[in-house]
Amino acid sequence: MFQVRIHGRGGQGVVTAAELLAQAAFAEGEFAQAFPSFGSERTGAPVVAFARISDKPIRVREPIMIPDALIVQDETLLLAIDVFSGLSADGYVIINSTKSFEELGIGEYAHSRTHFITVPATQLAMEHLGRPVPNAVLLGAFAALTEVVSLKSVNDAIAERFNAKLAAGNSAAASAAFDYVKERLAGVTEKSHAQTS
Repeated sequence: MFQVRIHGRGGQGVVTAAELLAQAAFAEGEFAQAFPSFGSERTGAPVVAFARISDKPIRVREPIMIPDALIVQDETLLLAIDVFSGLSADGYVIINSTKSFEELGIGEYAHSRTHFITVPATQLAMEHLGRPVPNAVLLGAFAALTEVVSLKSVNDAIAERFNAKLAAGNSAAASAAFDYVKERLAGVTEKSHAQTS
């Protein structure tokens, strides 16, 4: 089972992100579930949502304490709560930010450049949607980094969820994030090959 915890703030589409991820996995023939955990439900308050993906029926229903992947939709949460709590040793982390790990103060957590990445998701959302909503954008990044779901399935889930105009913008932004991550990963691979040869 692959477990994903999504951190963000109210109004950023955190719950929708978990639902879209589960829908993308379901479209690929996997079992999936998505559910939120709310504290204060006001706009801007921290929100957490969870998604599980498995090739077998999912019986567990509690919040995800040991995630395989984290999606952080708002970098300010890094200072507010322990988003890395329970992260598995080889876990994936995608953070919506234009800053480096060091600038974010998380250099010590970034043990594997292929598993930790920052993505300018809000910028991509503004460019393709005209709105600062990073949720679908980060799912494109998730598809590229983890390969747990395909970009096509993410875009299909987006198309089912939103009207044609919103779906087109979200899909374009998700595709741009997918390409961004693949380019960054290729750069890391080339750099490591150069250092070992």
